[in-house]
Amino acid sequence: MKTASFLTALAAVALPGAAAIAQSAPTTVEPMVPAAGTVLDVTAEGRTTRIPDLATIRAGVVSQSPTAAAALTDNAQRMAKVLAALKRAGVAPRDIATSSVQLSPQYRYADNQPPVITGYQATNTVSIRFRDVAKSGTILDALVAEGANQIDGPNLSIDQPDAALDEARTNAIAQAKRRADLYAKAAGLRVSRIVSITESGQDTGGSPQPMMMMRASMAKDSTQIAPGEKDVTVTLSVRFLLN
Repeated sequence: MKTASFLTALAAVALPGAAAIAQSAPTTVEPMVPAAGTVLDVTAEGRTTRIPDLATIRAGVVSQSPTAAAALTDNAQRMAKVLAALKRAGVAPRDIATSSVQLSPQYRYADNQPPVITGYQATNTVSIRFRDVAKSGTILDALVAEGANQIDGPNLSIDQPDAALDEARTNAIAQAKRRADLYAKAAGLRVSRIVSITESGQDTGGSPQPMMMMRASMAKDSTQIAPGEKDVTVTLSVRFLLN
């Protein structure tokens, strides 16, 4: 009886320790690489094209005067005319944003003499989005007529690229599957399933570059902008299991 009581007490002491060990056992995690079969990693680029439907152009006014105040005043007056022209052309306020306002002295340099300020230059630049690319050339001509003397652009883009990106993703998966089937057949195997898919990059730009043709004026000649096409691409890394 004493022996049985001793064993019972020993078991009571030992059990909590065993429970603690059981609780601290690591959780089983499924490995990234399947235990059976051959793993094949394929990188594929899917592609589709779109005609750009959004043009962004920076337009500004540069003014020079002997004094800083005169330069800013002249610049403000000319920029007011530019903004009014944009409003008349139907450009929405949300599509016009000030990019920069600068005022800087102009210097005259001479040998062995300190620079001398000869005047001041004021610059005001706005970023303009044109949602009708076909009309952007005509609007640019109107801006120049109203005093804009600095133009940079256009940068052509796709306003809502999600649908195009999804097409490119679908194309990338098809390209990856085709390549996986090719490798599997060459190795005497077959594609069992896709293990993982990682999107490693996307691009809604591409070539050809937009072309802006500035005509040397006048009356019947106007600025022409050719939108061309944009390549939309998505790069995927796809892991296959071969058997």
